[in-house]
Amino acid sequence: MNPKISEWQGKRVWLVGASSGIGAAMAHELARRGTRLAVSARSLDKLTALGVAGALLLPCDATDREALAVARQTLLDCWGGVDLVVYLAGDYVPMRADDFDLAVAERVLAVNFNAALRLAATVLPDLRAGGGIAFVASVAGYRGLPKALCYGPGKAALIHFAEVLHLDLLARGIGVWLINPGFVATQLTAQNDFAMPALLTPEQAAIAAVDGFRSGHFEIHFPKRFTLIMKLLAHLPYCWYFPLIRRLTGG
Repeated sequence: MNPKISEWQGKRVWLVGASSGIGAAMAHELARRGTRLAVSARSLDKLTALGVAGALLLPCDATDREALAVARQTLLDCWGGVDLVVYLAGDYVPMRADDFDLAVAERVLAVNFNAALRLAATVLPDLRAGGGIAFVASVAGYRGLPKALCYGPGKAALIHFAEVLHLDLLARGIGVWLINPGFVATQLTAQNDFAMPALLTPEQAAIAAVDGFRSGHFEIHFPKRFTLIMKLLAHLPYCWYFPLIRRLTGG
């Protein structure tokens, strides 16, 4: 359903949200495979600290469309085009109804969904057949989960957006990839106060994501031992799903 990417040597890839977590690990993995990299995050110091030789550093706030436009123009001036754009920026705050904070919820949604829209609007004119755009969402977007009151909805919206965009661009040979990881050990997930099954390191997640482009599938999800269970749960009727999730999570 998507172009199959197995050879990364010389590919021009722009990673947005590359200063830490999966984004930083993916930058190193792609560099190891010979990719020409552009990396973005809010902090130039953090991008520099990545230490990816030859990477084009494009500091910008992904929620700021003007900043994205400046970064995109710099990239085009240097490279003349781009083969793949990957949106990795994200935020996470555990939240339930009893501690619902609208300002925090809107901030999380701005990073996890609105900024992805802004990036797509910025780069859509540059996407060409054989390449495309990828979005990192989460299996938390499959169905409602406890403590995900502001995180899950943004990821669910991002999944839906990627599906619709894929339908629109498929006939042009432009790929749209959806990357749905399970639990990955990062500063964000360190906030969780529960055991995270099938927890991956950022490096493991990065390898799984990059390898996933070989298949040409729309969705790249991992680790399968966890994500396949989440997919099964997502197809249950509500009268079964809600009691089961409450029992499994203590929620």
